[in-house]
Amino acid sequence: MLKGKTVVLGVTGSIAAYKIPNLARMLKKLHCNVHILMTQNATQFITPVTFESLTGTKCLVDTFDRNFEFSVEHVSIAKQADVVLIAPASANVIGKIAYGIADDMLTTTVMACPCKKIISPAMNHNMYHNPIVQDNIKKLERFGYEIVKPATGMLANGDMGDGRMPEESLLLEYILKEIAFEKDLIGKKVLVTAGATRESIDPVRFITNHSSGKMGCAIAKNAMLRGADVTLVHGNMDVKVPEFVKAIKINSAEEMFNAVTSISGEQDIIIKAAAVADYTPVTTADNKIKKKDGDMKIELKRTKDILKYLGENKKEGQVIVGFSMETENLLENSRKKLNTKNCDMICANSIKTEGAGFGGDTNIITLITEDEAIELPKMTKDEAAKLILDKIKEI
Repeated sequence: MLKGKTVVLGVTGSIAAYKIPNLARMLKKLHCNVHILMTQNATQFITPVTFESLTGTKCLVDTFDRNFEFSVEHVSIAKQADVVLIAPASANVIGKIAYGIADDMLTTTVMACPCKKIISPAMNHNMYHNPIVQDNIKKLERFGYEIVKPATGMLANGDMGDGRMPEESLLLEYILKEIAFEKDLIGKKVLVTAGATRESIDPVRFITNHSSGKMGCAIAKNAMLRGADVTLVHGNMDVKVPEFVKAIKINSAEEMFNAVTSISGEQDIIIKAAAVADYTPVTTADNKIKKKDGDMKIELKRTKDILKYLGENKKEGQVIVGFSMETENLLENSRKKLNTKNCDMICANSIKTEGAGFGGDTNIITLITEDEAIELPKMTKDEAAKLILDKIKEI
């Protein structure tokens, strides 16, 4: 995913430095070029050799180190960098950068970098909330630095509070958001629905389906990585909501209908990937359940058709995409849905095809528009999400 990209990691003197070798390993696994800059204090917590073993590049600490190929090293690395992440960022280094002090390899290189710079503060709770530190952080934000909000929990000295550096996985998400994809959807508002709705029968039981939410979340994440402003309206899911995506949690089809229609007019692209329960119990005086001779009988009514409403109320220039899961006559049924719902594209798959459908990490999708039907091979849902958005861009 990050082949050809260069990430510069700045490591300062904090116990949280122990997390960064794993972040470097994660980046290398994505085929990224990784350069490490350390302050002298950082070397008291972890050795440069650790990073050099993981990255295959020399870890730079001393501005005047002569043990490297001739070049103005801080300028050379600054030119290569696609993004800089300083993690952990101590109060001292945050203050130095805020006031333009460049007295070591890390701060000198940061000053020379024209790319995006991300700061992840890590320090004692009281130090983090010191007005001077907070003022320095706000100053960096004004200059375009992105600040990773510290996590809350037990700190190194046993205190509870915020000031902890987040886990490596979240730091990786910040990097991916910046450089994983070209920002070809920047300025676009994208609404995605995902997961399964639940229609309550009584306080214990409900009607639902097997939707895991994986496909919808993959689309939402891919759109976010491409620069879109993404809102995810989701029911019950087996996966976490992607980072940097606005999430609206719902339970029933009625709640999803209300959530979607309340903001649909603001969206440029709407992708309905949720598997909404088609029926909901009719409310009756006997708690929705009719019993006779020990058998349970539930009177049902159809839920509101979200996709049909979106098609009927589509604004000019808006793209509406639906999903179709069929057991037979895939193309015929999906084309009918395309026309009756007034969609721009239907992503169709067969529940009988191995590797497609609910729950799995792969999908086999046919992209159906008015003019063509493109059958995609079996691929991961992340790969399918990218191709779906590529096709939407064409539309």
